[in-house]
Amino acid sequence: MVFRIFRSGGRERLEAIEAKFLQMLEDDRKVYDLAMAALFGDVDPREVNDEIRTTDYRVNQAEREIRRELVVHASVVGAIETPAILIYMSIVKDIERVGDYAKNLVDLALDGANFSEGPDVDEWREVSATISRFITATAEAFRHRDQNRVRELLTEGDELLSRFDDAVSAMVSGQDQRAQAVARALAIRYLKRVLAHLMNVLTSVVMPVHLLDYFDEDPEDRDDRRGRKKRRD
Repeated sequence: MVFRIFRSGGRERLEAIEAKFLQMLEDDRKVYDLAMAALFGDVDPREVNDEIRTTDYRVNQAEREIRRELVVHASVVGAIETPAILIYMSIVKDIERVGDYAKNLVDLALDGANFSEGPDVDEWREVSATISRFITATAEAFRHRDQNRVRELLTEGDELLSRFDDAVSAMVSGQDQRAQAVARALAIRYLKRVLAHLMNVLTSVVMPVHLLDYFDEDPEDRDDRRGRKKRRD
């Protein structure tokens, strides 16, 4: 993947933009962890709601600043290659969306969902911790342009998405009739979207520009194979 954004004299600008990317991901992990803590009943969702939304607002501001900087330098300075603009414009939106789904998760807690009361709480905590680590791992792999690590994370992400699909299928088919089915199904949907947006960021390291958002598609749609179970979004 080509990341030479600036043809000349733009190293400091590049570093400043990427520093904002990494800060956004750090803030994403913060709001995600707080939202999941609320769902597990570890904290009162009313006590963390303001902090989640204030932090997410900071992420939104950073997104606008990055887009503004890219446009200004592209149109005035003329020092940015067009493919790089498309890459950064795309992934900054993916990073911003993680915070939005964290807000959706805390909204479930505000509406009374509490996963600490279910028999599968240990599984939920394990999944929650895995995605939390995935956020930080995405930031590190992106920062170092570590293609091997990126591919590992993409494989791990696909395996987790499949777990989510199986869980929803069990609820739809009636095999899983445990309490809070609606809240659990919605939480799975939000976690899938968090994971998909992180995977889109990772594609920027290993995919050409026309395949950005590649991992937003179902596996059968990515490579045009047929006959496999349709993934729910």
